[in-house]
Amino acid sequence: MASEQDYREQALKLFPWICGRCGREFSGARLRELTVHHKDHDHGNNPPDGSNWELLCVYCHDNEHARQLEAAARGAQAGEAAPAPASHKPFAGLDALLKGKR
Repeated sequence: MASEQDYREQALKLFPWICGRCGREFSGARLRELTVHHKDHDHGNNPPDGSNWELLCVYCHDNEHARQLEAAARGAQAGEAAPAPASHKPFAGLDALLKGKR
């Protein structure tokens, strides 16, 4: 299993330094505010291609986990399953835009 520092360094090499939720950009000393979120919430699932990760600022990361906890609590009380995790892909198609294709 990769350590937190290992997969964070790898994620920072793979992805733009932008929060996947709010779109804020990070650099310099503020880069420490950008965290790696495991999409499936399994910190042991660290594929080398980063497919289980997204970079989120500390605020959006906290919000994502709070939403999951609240949904699980509501589901347990109401007897329903928790909703699926967010699936928005803010950078979908970015590579084509950067290459001038539409």
